[in-house]
Amino acid sequence: MTELYLISPPQFDPATFAQALEEVLAACHAPVFQLRMKQDAEGLVTADDDAILSAAKILQPICRSHNVQFIINDAAHLIKEAGADGAHIGIDDGEVAQVRAAIGEEVVLGVSCYGSIDRAMEAGEQGADYVAFGAFYPTTTKTPRARPKPDLLTQWVSIATPACVAIGGITPHNAAPLIEAGADYLAVVSYIWNHPEGAATAAKEFQALFGKYPSNEA
Repeated sequence: MTELYLISPPQFDPATFAQALEEVLAACHAPVFQLRMKQDAEGLVTADDDAILSAAKILQPICRSHNVQFIINDAAHLIKEAGADGAHIGIDDGEVAQVRAAIGEEVVLGVSCYGSIDRAMEAGEQGADYVAFGAFYPTTTKTPRARPKPDLLTQWVSIATPACVAIGGITPHNAAPLIEAGADYLAVVSYIWNHPEGAATAAKEFQALFGKYPSNEA
């Protein structure tokens, strides 16, 4: 069953963004929201702790009210203070086993694995609850480390149990191969928040797409 995994835009004002997030969560089923805050357009510098906590104070209650998991990107050490349900880390954010030991077993841990099954296997063995692969399509959100094909997802679901997230330039128009390949979640940024008719409209488009697949029906 494929579901929508929301990620915040690269640059945003939390107070203004809160309305858009509320509208999206009211319009569709999206079980996960990731707060990913960067200081520059390339997404290379993580925002400072105060900025992350300030945004979390505004956005976490919205997620909580919709029963949506609130995940923090990079800053695993802020989980408790931010009231987050978990953290997502990349290759430069520490060893998976060390992060898992630091945050405990009761919270969610996601790991970016780009195009590497080997990294995903290691992440799963070290305590990751889900792994993320991509970028599957061209993206302007960040410079991708890999450009895997959808069959990587099929390979993963055939050999491992942690859930898999597909990310990178995903839209309702190109998502079908990823759903068919077995993605548990589609992580979407630009198509949702930059949609000319509003983020809620974009989210409904994904909801309609998911509805075309019998395994996605409740």
